[in-house]
Amino acid sequence: MKTETTRYWGIRRACLAVAAQLRSRVFTTAVAAMIGGGSSVLACPQCFGAEETLMVDGTKLGVLLMVAVTLAVQGGFVGFFLYLRKRAKRIAEVELDTEWSELQRS
Repeated sequence: MKTETTRYWGIRRACLAVAAQLRSRVFTTAVAAMIGGGSSVLACPQCFGAEETLMVDGTKLGVLLMVAVTLAVQGGFVGFFLYLRKRAKRIAEVELDTEWSELQRS
C-alpha cells in the first residue's frame, strides 16, 4: 500500500513540475510578444493603415459570419441537452407513475 501512495505522489510531483515549466514558457512567450510586437505585427498588410475599403469590410463580415456560425452550433448543443433533460424528466415521471400504480394494485 505504501508503494502505491509513494508512486502517486511521485507522479503528482512530476505533473506539477511539467505544469510549472509550461506556465513559465507561456509567460515568457507572452512577454516576448508584448515587448517585441508592435501594432504593425498584429495586422495583415491589407488592414494595417488601410482606409475603409471593400477588403476591410469583407474581412469584418467574414469575422461576423464565423462568430454567428459558432453561436449557432453552440445553441444547437444547448437545445439538444435541454431536450435530453426534458425527455429524462418525462421518462422518470412515467416510470414513477407505473411503479405507483403497481404498488396500489398489490
